[in-house]
Amino acid sequence: MQFLALTSRDMEQFSLADYTPELIEEEAQRVRQLLMEGTIRQIWRRGDLPGACILLEAANEVEARSAISTLPLAQRGMLKIAVLTNLIPYPGFGPRTS
Repeated sequence: MQFLALTSRDMEQFSLADYTPELIEEEAQRVRQLLMEGTIRQIWRRGDLPGACILLEAANEVEARSAISTLPLAQRGMLKIAVLTNLIPYPGFGPRTS
């Protein structure tokens, strides 16, 4: 099952200086691990604010949230999940019935 997560940095409680290059590299390393494991399928940086759009593969929402919780920013309370939703196949590409 695939899930879409929209995340953002918690800029209300943390300043830009709190997101150090070392922490961001630690975050990137964990994302690479999740990508190699097949949990993260794709990831993009958001254009509207600091954060990411993540396409995840998980058995259920609990598993998807658990994967996100392993990210260093999430572990430090510096990451908010604005949206986490399961994705359902688009029916317009399926066979047509008469």
